[in-house]
Amino acid sequence: MDKKKVFILGSTGSIGVSTLDVIRLHQDSFEVVGITANRNIELLQKQIEEFNPKFVAVRDEKLALQLKDNLSKDITLLIGNEGIISGTRDADYDILLSALVGFAGLQPTIEGIKRGKRIALANKETLVVAGEIITQLAEEFNSELIPVDSEHSAIFQCLVGEKHKEIEKLILTASGGPFFRKSREELENVTVAEALNHPNWNMGNKVTIDSATMMNKGLEMIEAHWFFNLSPSKIDVTIHPQSIIHSMVEFVDGSIKAQLSKPDMRLPIQYALTYPERLSNSFTNTKLTEIAELTFFKPDLTKFECLQLAFDVMKIGETAPCILNAANEIAVQKFLNNEISFTAIPELIKEALDKIEIKSVVDLETIVECDSLTREYFKV
Repeated sequence: MDKKKVFILGSTGSIGVSTLDVIRLHQDSFEVVGITANRNIELLQKQIEEFNPKFVAVRDEKLALQLKDNLSKDITLLIGNEGIISGTRDADYDILLSALVGFAGLQPTIEGIKRGKRIALANKETLVVAGEIITQLAEEFNSELIPVDSEHSAIFQCLVGEKHKEIEKLILTASGGPFFRKSREELENVTVAEALNHPNWNMGNKVTIDSATMMNKGLEMIEAHWFFNLSPSKIDVTIHPQSIIHSMVEFVDGSIKAQLSKPDMRLPIQYALTYPERLSNSFTNTKLTEIAELTFFKPDLTKFECLQLAFDVMKIGETAPCILNAANEIAVQKFLNNEISFTAIPELIKEALDKIEIKSVVDLETIVECDSLTREYFKV
């Protein structure tokens, strides 16, 4: 069997590094033909030396020029956002692993879809801000969208062989993050270090803060709405601190199917690369007798205001999710920079939703304009 050619958007981030772990284990099945990074040139250089990709893209133009002198003549260097987009538009690959963080992942992912490629989607913002556009393009160009997020991968796996009309509800599980047991008052004084200390998952800073505010789960709900073509009323969240059940599907007959495993992103990444087949691995070994306890709780929407905002925005639709996403990216960065408090994150998002016009026309131009207007509002 020919090796599948994989292009990884964001190879130096946590998802990208985990993807390379999977490919390292299955070198007979996959070949890395392209990788991209933003600023982590040191790690990118090591990845180039090990995997010898045919092309490399660096978003930071100054760092790209620094890297240029160290590259073999056989490797094509692509520079800046346009370089990343041109790579997804023109390069030779079979699977696009989309793991860029934030709005930056939208346009490159669209280029991969337009070429009819399999999209292993880890960039949740792509569906959050442009779900209607993305799903229509995927259908038009016969492109497979396979989820990489553990929650959506779990639902995807639970739905294999099932009929869409028999789905009663999707139940996304959330760890609750580091502040599940803290009071609303205690959150006022949360530090950046505390917010970055996730109990179960090792993720990048932005995603880890989103998990602490539970915005991550809110974005995943909106993503699930588009991924699985279900109304907001059929999507729910439950807190499951052990992070063993990655999500569940309830059916009309009252049955619930769940996908279980120890928290390790390499498992859903591998499934997205190999679907519909499964390959053995050496990194996932789930023993329920050792876990012993699985517990579930309703999320406190007064404490986790970001999750409530996501519920509201999912129902509003139109360009509201785009405003939510951009405002959240800005607020999270301000918190990481110690410019605002942890509890100010949802306040900034509410301000953006109140002040920025929500438009009913949802096309790519409107989405890009909406994102820009939100960032301009906060002078970013």
